[in-house]
Amino acid sequence: MTGTQLARQSLARRAKRSVEQALGPWGVFFKGFVQHPVMVGSIIPSSRFTINRMLSRVDWQRCDLFVEYGPGVGTFCQPVLDRMKRDARLIVIDTNPLYIDYLNRTVTDGRFTAVLGSAADVQEIIAARGHEGADYILSGLPFSTLPDGVGPAIVDATHEVLRAGGAFLVYQFSARARSFMARRFSRIESDFEPLNVLPCRLFWGWKDQADASQHSLHDGAHASGRIGMHARAGAPA
Repeated sequence: MTGTQLARQSLARRAKRSVEQALGPWGVFFKGFVQHPVMVGSIIPSSRFTINRMLSRVDWQRCDLFVEYGPGVGTFCQPVLDRMKRDARLIVIDTNPLYIDYLNRTVTDGRFTAVLGSAADVQEIIAARGHEGADYILSGLPFSTLPDGVGPAIVDATHEVLRAGGAFLVYQFSARARSFMARRFSRIESDFEPLNVLPCRLFWGWKDQADASQHSLHDGAHASGRIGMHARAGAPA
């Protein structure tokens, strides 16, 4: 490679960095969308109206752990941190290292943790950081365009890890997200935010005490069945 070619490459890299710095988080968000359009719900971050309406039903005094799937450049992160108790924690999970790197560089609150990983692994991710369950989980992931099986797996994992009384908060452009949620959440509240690009549908799937109790009984019966099977398998003929 000639000196002229090296100089051109260096100039192109500097120009790219200058554009990204000028655009700030919008530039990072757009770059992430271009890289992984199927995993990013929108080309434009959510409006403050969507953020306020989505978070309006959270009981912040009982929230010890708040989890977000697909935080992007952190549009919801600071509003959540501003509302949280001093001893609460926010864990965000994203599959895009570009976003995780950006958040780790820009969010300095000690209550915040950004994790590179899949939302379907939420239970393992929070357990590795000393938490048994979450009080609220927020998601802007585009359920209708996720690869086959990923959406249901995320909903199952979310219901599993939520504490009784907690909620799965979902904002989407499509009402199809409700169908994914309904597989595990029997009580779903909905709303609509027109002051967003595009107008946004909001859902809150609540994990009531009855749901938690039924889930515990199901797990207990399933475990008893496994023990019985192992006992029969190990019994002498």
